[in-house]
Parts: sequence; C-alpha cells; structure tokens
Amino acid sequence: MKITIEYEASWRNSFLDGSNNEALPSTGRKFIGSMTNLKKSENFIKRDVSLDTVMGILNRLIGDQRKLYQSRAAKDYYFKDIEPLIQFDDVPKVINHEMTYIRNITGSTDQNSYTGMIQTNDPIFTSDYSNEFWGVLALDTEQLCKFIQSDTPITTTLANEPLTIIGRLEELNALKPLENIGEVHEAFTQLGKRFEKFKGLNNKGLVLPISLYCSALYLQLERLSKKFDMDSAKTKAGGISGISNNGFTKKDFMARYTTGEKKRIWGNPYIHEEFIKGEGRARNLMVKASGQLLIDINLEKQRSRELAEMIENAGVSSFYLGKKGLAYVTKIKV
Repeated sequence: MKITIEYEASWRNSFLDGSNNEALPSTGRKFIGSMTNLKKSENFIKRDVSLDTVMGILNRLIGDQRKLYQSRAAKDYYFKDIEPLIQFDDVPKVINHEMTYIRNITGSTDQNSYTGMIQTNDPIFTSDYSNEFWGVLALDTEQLCKFIQSDTPITTTLANEPLTIIGRLEELNALKPLENIGEVHEAFTQLGKRFEKFKGLNNKGLVLPISLYCSALYLQLERLSKKFDMDSAKTKAGGISGISNNGFTKKDFMARYTTGEKKRIWGNPYIHEEFIKGEGRARNLMVKASGQLLIDINLEKQRSRELAEMIENAGVSSFYLGKKGLAYVTKIKV
C-alpha cells in the first residue's frame, strides 16, 4: 500500500521542551523559543520527519485524535502490528529559511526594560551611606583593585538615582576582560576568598570587570554595616536588588525602583546566532519545507483495502505535518 502526501510550509523547528511521546506536564511544555533561550544552541531544535511523524499522520487519517503515546498504549491500537511494516521517504522540494515571529502566550519579561514611573526617593539613594555605597561604581579599575584589597575611603561619586546607576553598570559590562595578573589577580583572589558565589572569569580565563565591580558592592555593603544601618539597601534575602556577585539584571534592578511591573514580552523573532570558525557570525532562522511524503506499507491486499476505506470514511481533508504547515493526501494506491 502506498500513500502520497503533499505538504507546504511544514515547520522544521520546535520551540517547546519535552517530548510528544510523554504525558503532558500539568504546567504544559516549557517555551524555549525566547530570545534569551535561543542564545543557547541546544534550544534551537531542528526537526525532521520521523516514524513518529508518520504514525501521527496515519492515526489522524483514520480519525484517531489522541496523542500518539496514548494511542500506542491503548489495547485497541490499530497500527500495533503494522508499524514494523512501514517505510517512508520524505522528499522536500522547496526549503525556505524564514524570519518568523513566535507568539509566547506565557508572557516572559524583557531583560532590559521596565514600566511605570521611576522612584528616586528610595532610601538606598537618599541615605547617609548612599554616596560611599554607589561611589564604588565610579572608581576606575586601578582604584577598584586597591579598594578591594584595603578599605580605602570612597571619594568619587555617582548620581544616586536608578537610571544613572544602571547606565554605569551597562558601561562596566561592556568593558573588555582583563588579564588575571598583578593587582587584578590580587583583587580577584580576595573576592574569591570572601564570596563563595563569585566566579569572575570567562571561558578564556580572563577576569570580567563587571564581576569585580558587583562583588565590590557587596564588599562595601559589609564594610559600611560597621558605620550605618544598611537594611534599607538589602532585599529580604540579604542581597542587592538586581545585582549578584557576578553581574546584574536590568529588569530586576529597575523593578524595585519603578511603580510598574516588569515589562512583558508576548513574542519574538525565532533566530539563533552563532559564530562559526572560518566563516564568521551565522544566523539560523525557522526552516519551512514543501514537498512530498511517500509512505509504503507492506500489507496484504485485504488489510490494505480496509485501511484505505477507513481513511476515506474519516474524511480528513487537511492536517499538519509535524509543526504547522498544510498537508493533504493526494493518492492512495493498494
């Protein structure tokens, strides 16, 4: 028995974790197609037509709309003895790489945005300790290393308001990594001994300036506690809002000092960028294919006619092939 299926714009990527061969979690499958997740190559998932794809189609064609794993687990699974007899050939004739906008109904939050009015009167900006505390960010690298190694007074100042501080953090985040030698090494070692969570290195073994500055803020928090009541500078967990020992998150920092909630993102372009040695930066987009799927089932004639009649009686006109797209049966030959 031969079944010919034509398909158009069949998506060849997946943006959900987990598997269709498992029971759906109570919270649903996690969306991994956000811009943040797509920075990791393992979240850019490519899909090809597989036996599971073919079996899902055949079950759909005879009117069985259960999940494939549910059908396979049922005692009345029609294709139980037929699956080993199935062969297929996917023949894509047109393959397009398209920029596709993915709708995320869970509503993740923008890493770099905020909503509402900015509150500059928070105690962390208006207290007696504020100048000495935020002044750490105004130090240059040499001054910072000396400050970390010895409790030198902070004479440099920074405007104590959220936008200036987050702007300075973004500047520091853009600084080039430093060689782990000399005063930088001594400061790095000092912070490593003091803070268990401090990492401070990139994958090449270079010191990240932003990590030095962020951990130096925590060091200053401890030092100033000897002179001031620093509870207003801390979160309930005892940290600094939006700032860790190794970096910062703009949305978390601004969330504490604005009247609105974190800005929701309801979708984003589906794109994964990577650097290929010898070629440079490459952009991976959604793949959409159009072509034919040829299914060959080695059945005796009577069983083939029975299956063909079931498909005809179900009257399924069109369906998805894999994720999205349009597919339909053009020919059944017994």
